[in-house]
Amino acid sequence: MSHSVELTDIRKTFPGVVANDDVSLSVGGGDIHVILGENGAGKSTLMNVLYGLYQPDSGTIRINGEEKRFDSPQDAIDEGIGMIHQHFKLVGPMTVTENIVLGSEPTDSFGIGVDMKTARREVREISERYGFDIDPDAVVEDVSVGVRQRVEILKALYRGADILILDEPTAVLTPDEIESLFEVFEELIDQGKTIIFITHKLDEAMTVADDITVLREGQNVTTLPVEEATNNHLAELMVGDEVLLELNREPHPKGDVLLTVDDLQVANDDTTLVEGVDLTVREGETLGIAGVDGNGQSELSDAIAGLIDADGGSVTFDGEDVTDWDRKRLNDAGLAYIPPDRQEQGLVMNFDHGENVILGEQHTFPIGRRMRDDELAEKIIEEYDVRTSGTGAPAKSLSGGNQQKLLVGRELERDPKLVIASNPTRGLDVGSIEFIHEQLLSVRRDDRAVLLISSKLDELQQLSDRIAVMYEGEIIDTVDPETVTERELGLLMAGQELTDVSSNSARGEGTSQTAGIDGESE
Repeated sequence: MSHSVELTDIRKTFPGVVANDDVSLSVGGGDIHVILGENGAGKSTLMNVLYGLYQPDSGTIRINGEEKRFDSPQDAIDEGIGMIHQHFKLVGPMTVTENIVLGSEPTDSFGIGVDMKTARREVREISERYGFDIDPDAVVEDVSVGVRQRVEILKALYRGADILILDEPTAVLTPDEIESLFEVFEELIDQGKTIIFITHKLDEAMTVADDITVLREGQNVTTLPVEEATNNHLAELMVGDEVLLELNREPHPKGDVLLTVDDLQVANDDTTLVEGVDLTVREGETLGIAGVDGNGQSELSDAIAGLIDADGGSVTFDGEDVTDWDRKRLNDAGLAYIPPDRQEQGLVMNFDHGENVILGEQHTFPIGRRMRDDELAEKIIEEYDVRTSGTGAPAKSLSGGNQQKLLVGRELERDPKLVIASNPTRGLDVGSIEFIHEQLLSVRRDDRAVLLISSKLDELQQLSDRIAVMYEGEIIDTVDPETVTERELGLLMAGQELTDVSSNSARGEGTSQTAGIDGESE
């Protein structure tokens, strides 16, 4: 029997914040119910209440019509609820089996040791039952992100979960892995499970949902069947105002060459990560870099931004050889960098907002710096809609999306000549994505330049003048975003040649390897 969920008038507050404002929600057994909303709308908080991580200030929880109280996640697990968090909770050096049974290990005949033979058999059986095809003996740190997510799902199923909560499960997945995850959803539903899927992505909601609940500012705006929903209507419900889902990227004349990368090479422990990359970015241009994560994009952007040393080749910025320049010197020269990991590379989690927005320039204003920090932080909070309790709050108190907006605001407020933006909208909601996209288009309109690295193909196609595709550390082709299809981009990202795509003249300027990435014949 599939399990239903009913939440009635759930209220949860934190100091100065009403996270859930008397939210009611009904999930039918055997359904995929999507909870859609902006960052900070209360989605994760509501599900953390259902999972027993938080206790509500008021309200009731019913499972299959029976009122329940969960004082801990174990209480929820005992009632058949499993939660797969956005950030995986796995132990890298341990095997798939060891991670899945951790805390619920089968014991040997003496009742004192772990029966690993039984554990492996049970993990293999449950993996085959749901069509997961996972090696029980694989070491978790050696498998892909998509496989790790399946391990998390299997861990919940091993503990008897009938209701699965997935919190932003596609945030770190490639397009192929997302498609595979949705196939897993179908299998789980066929096996009688109930799925609650938290997301801020409209296309995903429309693809998988039976019903969609939209939260905004801690309240349930509406619940509607997917048949009655459209992307535009859902976006308006999420934001509370009209949202432009299609960008107006008008043609813009290109200026002088601003960035040149020539035969760049980056290696690590005898492994070549970036191999002979050539590229050019001009004033008034956005060059997109596409590729499956792990194909050298991060190392390329880090080397250009001065965060790591190149092992060969050169980087020229604004007419100067900057190959050996450090991050501070490049920052002062007008090269801004939005890194792919906001928590590890972009912000200091224990620093307050004022301290974070001055990072990289903290020695420039030694007198009266604190006042300037707070003024800049207040400006970014207001203009970039950073939802926070104040400038004195630490960055770790913000949701992931609000951390990203603080970071993006800091970099763009420096009025840079070139912005390197690596997955700048990862983890953001539709309203914030629209805002940041418009900011990047504004950089281009102001005759500055953008080097955009993104795992979102639609983002690359909407923002880029040209898209270079990286595979195994090399740029294997450069294509016109106006004519290339997502399927063709996917083939290139997998290292396949586009035999069915027209040549240079059909695809536009600089679209073949022989034409050169800067659009000029070699």
